[in-house]
Amino acid sequence: MNFTEAVSSVFSKYAVFSGRAGRPEFWLFALFNVIASLVVAFIDNLLFGHEILGAIYGLGVLLPSLAVAVRRLHDIDRSGWWILVGLVPLIGWIILLIWYIRPGTPGPNQYGPPV
Repeated sequence: MNFTEAVSSVFSKYAVFSGRAGRPEFWLFALFNVIASLVVAFIDNLLFGHEILGAIYGLGVLLPSLAVAVRRLHDIDRSGWWILVGLVPLIGWIILLIWYIRPGTPGPNQYGPPV
């Protein structure tokens, strides 16, 4: 999966919380978010001096970001509700990072076939 396919896949499944998302789809979308956020922040600073476009962008990608994170958890055979462990400062973030890095379960699991 290349960069364009990963980003378009996430946006085409804008609010789909079922199924699975492989590591390339998740991490390439994360890379896209970092790059887009930097560009939007630069434009905001240039035009407005404060974050207007950044807030709009953040709201626009909130749902697809949550959806791909839940599908990534499904890929390692975990419930999407585990995303709430990220609310625990530091420890929760580390746990999620480890899970996001892990390879998905081979073959079908309770959330569907691998992607």
